[in-house]
Amino acid sequence: MPLEPSTATITALEMSLASTISKGVKSAIKAGGVPAVATAAGVAAVGAVGVKFVLDKPSRKYGEGTVATEYDSWTQDGILEYYWGEHIHLGYYNEEEMKRGYKKKDFIQAKFDFVDEMMKLGGISPDVTTDTKVLDVGCGVGGTSRYLAKKLGSKADVTGITLSPKQVERASELAVEQGVTNAKFMVKDALKMDFPDDSFDVVWACESGEHMPDKKKYIDEMMRVLKPGGRFVMATWCQRDDRKVPFSVKDERDLKFLYEEWTHPYFISIEKYAELIEDTGMMNEVTTADWNEPTIASWRHSVWVGIYDPRGFIFKPTKYLKCVRDAYCLERMHRAFDRGLMQYGMFAATKKNSPGVAEQA
Repeated sequence: MPLEPSTATITALEMSLASTISKGVKSAIKAGGVPAVATAAGVAAVGAVGVKFVLDKPSRKYGEGTVATEYDSWTQDGILEYYWGEHIHLGYYNEEEMKRGYKKKDFIQAKFDFVDEMMKLGGISPDVTTDTKVLDVGCGVGGTSRYLAKKLGSKADVTGITLSPKQVERASELAVEQGVTNAKFMVKDALKMDFPDDSFDVVWACESGEHMPDKKKYIDEMMRVLKPGGRFVMATWCQRDDRKVPFSVKDERDLKFLYEEWTHPYFISIEKYAELIEDTGMMNEVTTADWNEPTIASWRHSVWVGIYDPRGFIFKPTKYLKCVRDAYCLERMHRAFDRGLMQYGMFAATKKNSPGVAEQA
């Protein structure tokens, strides 16, 4: 029986290493007895330590152009889309689903459920938002953009932006395939948007802040292009507020790995993001939440779907090391969120109206 989240404390990679060591020792027993066993076990242990040493050394440090390059690569090899579908973000698992066991839930459906829950948090629905102009900041291959375009109706107009040309290409292909005519995609830097002030009724940002080298500029730009009375909703990985509990040496080492393995410049806390939003002076009261509990299952679930169905990568041997590294990082992410070093930040607010205009409920 697969291990449950509370006891599944080793990665698929570590299980593979354990299996390899076990097989090596058994072979040594047959071949040469106890001395051979000692030698084989020693070599296997050294090999395991060596592999872990390599995996613990981040390989995709943030730099100029690295975000676009990595997402181009992920889009082209097709592995991420095979397993994660159209939505490159975590899924949502309610309390009942967690009690039943997260692996019983469809991994892709969890992502659609996340979007639905994020819409609720932001007060976004066809009932309150008609003829809506939506900006999806960091749209990936456009899964959420197209979903919002469908949910909000044909009068809605959704624009998705990303740094990755390959993501724009794939997002546009899928829009044509699905007959979604009210969603469009473009390569654009979220820190240097050329949209006029007050352009969008909704600004949506899901797991894009992690890659932003200037969090203040990121927030300022999104608030700038949001119309007065418009709705803002954001989901992003955050680190614990170290102003309350300073980071230990281990915390700093773990954060450094998480920054540099998936080309993140740095993370900030939920509290700091809320302060940045408030400091713009443009927004009404900000609602914040930590959605760690309903999302944490996604990290290990994404590893398990690869174990259950290896067809997404098995015929791509040049991608094996990358897949192993990603699985290892997924586990490192799970552990960081599980012990409170990382938090899943959620934010919702409306933009202040001009004087004399009533605020939205």
